[in-house]
Amino acid sequence: MPELQRLRTGHAPAVLAFERENRGYFAASVPDRGDGFFERFGERFGALLAEQEAGVCAFHVLVDEAGSVVGRFNLVDMEDGGAVLGYRVAEHAAGRGVATATVRELCGLAVSRYGLRALRAAAALDNAASRKVLVRNGFVLTGPADPAELGGKRGDWYRRDLALRP
Repeated sequence: MPELQRLRTGHAPAVLAFERENRGYFAASVPDRGDGFFERFGERFGALLAEQEAGVCAFHVLVDEAGSVVGRFNLVDMEDGGAVLGYRVAEHAAGRGVATATVRELCGLAVSRYGLRALRAAAALDNAASRKVLVRNGFVLTGPADPAELGGKRGDWYRRDLALRP
């Protein structure tokens, strides 16, 4: 059973492998990270850990029994009791309820560990899987997202009041 873990230094090699192995798959539904992400991965990873240490963001990885990363689940721009949720799951784990279950778990952590009251998430119109994950976890459509926020794709913002259970 995969385990949700808070991002730490030791995850770097597995996160890089996850991103490389799934790059093409992710690019079909979310903005590509670009070559610079991979060329400067160590620097970027260190910056993520610094943001997490500062309490601005909370990054998590879903790790399988072998230590491989099968998903990333993040809370970014944490302020005023809210945050933006972002996630991605490996192609080989997609369609098995992994994202739905892990988003549900992270919603619980958002309240209990981070003291958040609401989450927002954006999903492209052509990303039906992400939209389903959000709705299954009690997120409600709030309006259109700026295509610049979704790599040029049209999409919508969703919101979940964490005091309400789906």
